[in-house]
Amino acid sequence: MTADQLFARILLIGFAIVFPVGLFFRLRSQATREKLDRRPEGLFILATLRPAGLAYIALLVTFMFNPPALAWSSIPLPVWLRFSGVALWGVAFALLIWTLTNLGKNLTDTVAIRKAHTLVTSGPYRWIRHPFYVCGFLLMISGALIAANWLLFVLAGTVFTLMAIRVHTEEQKLLERFGRPYADYVSKTGKFLPRLR
Repeated sequence: MTADQLFARILLIGFAIVFPVGLFFRLRSQATREKLDRRPEGLFILATLRPAGLAYIALLVTFMFNPPALAWSSIPLPVWLRFSGVALWGVAFALLIWTLTNLGKNLTDTVAIRKAHTLVTSGPYRWIRHPFYVCGFLLMISGALIAANWLLFVLAGTVFTLMAIRVHTEEQKLLERFGRPYADYVSKTGKFLPRLR
């Protein structure tokens, strides 16, 4: 078995664990059957974010089942660095479960706010306002490390950049909904990393 075949199997196992968990929380959050308007994200984000994310997933799945198909975009990484991606994947998955458990039915795939949306400030939200985005980025970076693929790194960076752009609109919506309590929360927490002070 080659190194790529080994890491493809590791990714397949990781994906088989993460995907059902994410799907469970996504379906649970949609139990309200509330229709969400994605237009406030803006045309640029609507036309780029999801396609970039889907391209990443398609390439990752391609690597899982046929590593030679992505040999053209592979980079020579030492095995220890690829295994550090496996460890990072585990950390990101644990953070994802913690985040989704605290977020509950507030989870959406857009900047729209549900009618019964609550301001979550517990769990990882105690320190950062967007741990779900951080989880996604860590999972994408770890996948790129495990696959040793420069195109996956580029797509991970692109997706995170687009999410960082979208966050501005999301935070405006949260401020409109929750007012002063959200403004106070923003003053005490970091966007993607905890505040040092």
